[in-house]
Amino acid sequence: MAVGAARQRRRESAERLALRVPRVPALVTGVLCLLVGAFMALRLFSSLAVLVVLTCVGLVLAGIGELASGAADGRGGRGRDWGRWAWAGVLVLAGVVGLVRPGLTVHALVLVTGAGLVVSGLLELVQGFRGGASRWVAVVSGSASVGLGVLALAWPDVTVVVLAVLLGVRIALFGVDLLLAAWRGPRGGARVSRGSVRAVASLVVVAGLLVVGALVHDGVPVPDAFYSAPATVPSQPGQLLRAEPFTRDVPAAAQGWRILYTTTREAGQPAVASALVVVPRAASSSPPAVIAWAHGTTGAAPACAPSLQEHPFESGALFLTDQVVSHGWALVATDYVGLGTAGPHPYLVGEAEGRSVLDAVRAAHHLSGVTLGTDTVVWGHSQGGHAALWTGILGPTYAPDVRLDGVAALAPASNLPALVEHLGGSRIGSMFASYVATAYGSVYDDVRPDDYIRPGARLIMREMGQRCLSNPGVLVSLGTALSMDKAPWNRDVASGPFGARLTQNTPTGAIAAPLLIAQGLSDTLVVPASQDAYVQQRCAAGQAVDYRTYAGRGHVELVTADSPLAPDLLTWTQDRLAGVAPTGTCPAVS
Repeated sequence: MAVGAARQRRRESAERLALRVPRVPALVTGVLCLLVGAFMALRLFSSLAVLVVLTCVGLVLAGIGELASGAADGRGGRGRDWGRWAWAGVLVLAGVVGLVRPGLTVHALVLVTGAGLVVSGLLELVQGFRGGASRWVAVVSGSASVGLGVLALAWPDVTVVVLAVLLGVRIALFGVDLLLAAWRGPRGGARVSRGSVRAVASLVVVAGLLVVGALVHDGVPVPDAFYSAPATVPSQPGQLLRAEPFTRDVPAAAQGWRILYTTTREAGQPAVASALVVVPRAASSSPPAVIAWAHGTTGAAPACAPSLQEHPFESGALFLTDQVVSHGWALVATDYVGLGTAGPHPYLVGEAEGRSVLDAVRAAHHLSGVTLGTDTVVWGHSQGGHAALWTGILGPTYAPDVRLDGVAALAPASNLPALVEHLGGSRIGSMFASYVATAYGSVYDDVRPDDYIRPGARLIMREMGQRCLSNPGVLVSLGTALSMDKAPWNRDVASGPFGARLTQNTPTGAIAAPLLIAQGLSDTLVVPASQDAYVQQRCAAGQAVDYRTYAGRGHVELVTADSPLAPDLLTWTQDRLAGVAPTGTCPAVS
């Protein structure tokens, strides 16, 4: 009886306190909460910068809401409900820190809010298990809070986006509560009902997000023991270390292997890399010529190796595997060092990429029971186009035993300083820019990506740089990239150590083999104007170039099986293997 009377007195005291709240300030605050909450929940990708500021404001309002909710529920006593006061303080502090120190906004929000959600949820669970009229509400709400905190720490680059939605809904409902309290007085029953709905809705949302997170994590391949370097690795590059049959997406008219071989990094350090080898089954009067494929961008993490993906060839933009086999050619497709094997992966680092291509061809010639011809033509798309150009540059000196009959660079990443600057200015391109920043920061001691990336985008760029293009997690990167309202760079990437390294890796050396460069005129990643300028510079330097452009073709559309480039590339390759002299070099470009 005494306990019940005490609860009644606290409830009546809270109601009297709520009724004493001035009506006009309460109405203004309620409208503000409703507007801010609705904007956060409904305008998700309007602007990441605005979203971050609103989230900080929302955290402050949420903290105030926790305190007001405690008073309205008659549980404002600090001794009994210290968990609520502590959590309210964390919310307000996180919001204020984010507003005062915008350079640390995303990182601070991730750490403070993620950890705070877990702690708050655990405290709420303890309260729920202790009993009370709203026990199940506390248990459900606490479970949702812990789940959201775990999600926040697991997906830090989307934490702000997730929090914006959930906080937006919560703040909007708090605004409705405040408006009703100011207009008609507190209504405990309605509040409890809305609290129950919010708790259940939060748990459902968080459960769904956790399921999505689990599916994304399960969708990421893990390199197996095949990709691990043996205890003793030969110092000689191009040595075959390991081979086993490979069948995934290999044409029925061919047989395949995955191989592990020795290669060399850009600074001369020994390394190991993996590759796929596909050889026609049909007997021929002579050993098959080799198409050395340099794949397009798949990512910068070890899990991004094409040989690990569900579709190993198409993931790197090779859509002509069947045609290669039908022409009687063998295919040697490197993963590059650092993809599959131990990193870092030298994304758009020319010498390491080119060496991976050349050493894969060397190693494939050591396959037991397989005889390959001495003629080799290099194909490469995008990142692989960059690698193909460097293969042509390095071949005569690094691997004179590999005869290069031609180099075909398809939408190659050529003018790197301009390309990286352009990628940063494109919402989708920022994912590729994150790969460059990740790789250069790992490969070169003098490149510090944080010196070039604005503080609010650093965490986002680091997280995007760890995801693969063909895995489900790329949807997280895509959503984050779409929410970025401005380029990640706060400094000209062509300046300082980063710019010097980009210039160093621009393929400007001479290529002795016949060279084909193909470009789609609707490409928004490697833009035609930049490619035109690169070809003009190479021609002015005396490099013979067969430059072909394709109207209406975008970056990937250029190399699909139905592209007009496909028959041109096959015919051009046949001519190179037949020893036909190249024609149409260095045409005038607009």
